[in-house]
Amino acid sequence: MSMLKNIFGKKSEAIKSNADFWNWFEKNEKDFYNAVNRGTNIEKDFFDKLSPQLESLKEGYFFLTGMLNEQTAELVLTADGNIKNIVFVEELVNAAPKLPNWKFTALKPATDIKNVSIKMGDYTFGSDNLFFYSNDDKEYPDKIDITVVHLDCNEENKPIITNGTYIFLDNYLGELHFTENIDIIDVIGKDEANKELVPIEKLQDFLIWRQKEFVEKYEGVRHNTENDGYSSLEATLSSGLPLIAVINSTLFEWDAKPSHPWIVTVKIGYNGEDNNGFPDNETFQLLNEIEDDFLMKELKDSEGYLNLGRETAENLREIYFACKDFRKPSKVLEEIKNKFTSQVEIEYEIYKDKYWQSFNRYMN
Repeated sequence: MSMLKNIFGKKSEAIKSNADFWNWFEKNEKDFYNAVNRGTNIEKDFFDKLSPQLESLKEGYFFLTGMLNEQTAELVLTADGNIKNIVFVEELVNAAPKLPNWKFTALKPATDIKNVSIKMGDYTFGSDNLFFYSNDDKEYPDKIDITVVHLDCNEENKPIITNGTYIFLDNYLGELHFTENIDIIDVIGKDEANKELVPIEKLQDFLIWRQKEFVEKYEGVRHNTENDGYSSLEATLSSGLPLIAVINSTLFEWDAKPSHPWIVTVKIGYNGEDNNGFPDNETFQLLNEIEDDFLMKELKDSEGYLNLGRETAENLREIYFACKDFRKPSKVLEEIKNKFTSQVEIEYEIYKDKYWQSFNRYMN
């Protein structure tokens, strides 16, 4: 499997859905198969045709391709670490037709450690020069904090060593496993290590064990926010403009935060220049409609999506959720973006924060 390819090129007007894409692919699959099988002119005969069609569906799709065996070509579609796109890649592959000479795979799969070796410039990444150890914190016992040691790492080459190590782990562990099961990674050289080094080939088993413990500990944990208490906070920013926040104070005292490790931040931009950075009445009603009639109705606490609160200041409303899963929020937010794109600017981010430390300003 080789050649990770960023999607670029002119967007095709013809491809509007996953079904459209696969209909187009199926019509051309024999030519694409021959291009992959030959291994020559693959850029011109396959990549340059595939890229714009995928981009017309959604920006941020990547792919790898190669011969799985003598008769079968494999196309791996990947989000390349972008959590927001994982569910859309999975749905696209789930919609793929059954073609006799093709295998379609969602996200980079795990690879046998014996078959994983990465080379970047003058550096290699593999089981011969990569080790790890776990950093345990009694205050945050469920956080998976890993230090990876590369024998050739030093201050001068740390950026390229770190990048190569991430690529290695992505291929060794598999894209989804890597995304879901490691909270923090630090890459260092041998001289900086302060614990016994564990061979990198044992990392996968270690993560499976830690995840099993985590699931058993928090399986079935839910929180009903109906009777929660809320606090209103006011502050003045360095710009001199005011900030108002409303937070669920009960949730921030909850002792089962790691059960909802995915943080979703929804950012809605508006024009508040004439109102001290706050929305006018019409915009205020629209912001409340988006939050109450769409976000709250789709992301329910009973299903594992907890509304932590919101901030409003400097032409921006931010709404926060802690979630058990990242897939549904991605889909809901894309739908909301498309619905209100002509009225307000909506962006969102999803990241893992098991102990909600990014909200320490509310918890202290």
